[in-house]
Amino acid sequence: MGLFAKFKAGLQKTHSKLAHEIKRIVTRSPKLDATAFEELEASLLGADLGTTITDQIIVAVKQAYETQGSAGGNVFAVARREVEKSLASNQPALRKTPGGLTVVSIVGVNGTGKTTTAAKLAHLVQARGETALLAACDTFRAAAIEQIKHWGQRLKVPVVAGAYGADAASVAHDAVTAAQARKADYLFVDTAGRMHTKHNLMQELQKLHRVMGKQLPGAPHEVLLVLDATTGMNALNQAREFNKAVPLSGLIVTKLDGTSKGGMVVAIQKELGLPIKFIGLGEHADDLQPFDPAQFAEALFAE
Repeated sequence: MGLFAKFKAGLQKTHSKLAHEIKRIVTRSPKLDATAFEELEASLLGADLGTTITDQIIVAVKQAYETQGSAGGNVFAVARREVEKSLASNQPALRKTPGGLTVVSIVGVNGTGKTTTAAKLAHLVQARGETALLAACDTFRAAAIEQIKHWGQRLKVPVVAGAYGADAASVAHDAVTAAQARKADYLFVDTAGRMHTKHNLMQELQKLHRVMGKQLPGAPHEVLLVLDATTGMNALNQAREFNKAVPLSGLIVTKLDGTSKGGMVVAIQKELGLPIKFIGLGEHADDLQPFDPAQFAEALFAE
């Protein structure tokens, strides 16, 4: 399946709800009166696109109708263009430390899919000919270590793990040492899920990062927050709080295939100015894809 087909399939729920609403509004009111614009605004907000980009789309649609009449004001084309423009500054590429190890810390609240995401990222870099290691630094959740070891075996990625209840920072320290000894290109660190409101757990995460930084100056080179798309705009609060505790370098949005609120990707990127690095569009190892603004906008607003 090509990348656009994956985007389209993954955003199917969001797209069909939006397309249905837009078609209904435009068919009923081809000249788009005030009521139609109100309904259009409600449907865009309903997909969790957020107020900023929704306002931007409404203004652009109004402009198109005023200057070109109904023939020139294709709502789908205008919305697609505005979303793509809004996401144009997005830099999805994973950072790479020249000639050395790149450490990527995967953080987030419980249940967003961090462990699976860490494994899929390792798979992704290996598919392009680079080497990767996984660090099992979630030493609290039952079965977290087994889960990452299972992924490691399945994808042929070495895993550095400690015992249950072990100090996560010391596991991270050992993982950095092991990755350096093996001259690996990437180390993906799976951290324990933690609520963004729990101050003590955030301090623990800061400690984990400090320990890695002492072992390898500059580490972690990427701190990626994994967000569950099905939580919609609640994800914005998580992103704000995590960013205060451990400065984030990017976001990964998972479970987009299971929600009709896929617009939250645009809203969060717009609000926080953090790049969306990858999006999760399904269960398989290659369903984590580098984020592509043009293809995302097209899949969201294809007619």
